[in-house]
Amino acid sequence: MSEVEVAINGRNYQIACDDGQEAHLAQLGEYVDRRVKELVTAVGQVGDSRLLVMASLMIADELAETFADLKKATSESEASVSSEQVEDRVAEIVDAAAARIETATAGLVAGAAASD
Repeated sequence: MSEVEVAINGRNYQIACDDGQEAHLAQLGEYVDRRVKELVTAVGQVGDSRLLVMASLMIADELAETFADLKKATSESEASVSSEQVEDRVAEIVDAAAARIETATAGLVAGAAASD
């Protein structure tokens, strides 16, 4: 198990991850930090917890839109594939993404608790 330091909204968090996932986790942290900075610009500093919840909701919305677009594109380009097969594949993708988000969120929560 490895650890990566992720900076979000000017605070550093030590996040555990599987070996070999360090670069990926660092990229995710940078993405979340950019989204939080966008929120700070829009609504100001409203507290780390609220900012992280708002950023999580924004990212979840992006994910939902992406999956909807993927489903639409898939159904248009592969008319021979049943809608049930597409739904199963989209569900697999969503489950995998949710697992990654849960892992990253758990690490952020653990890091936040450790630094409080």
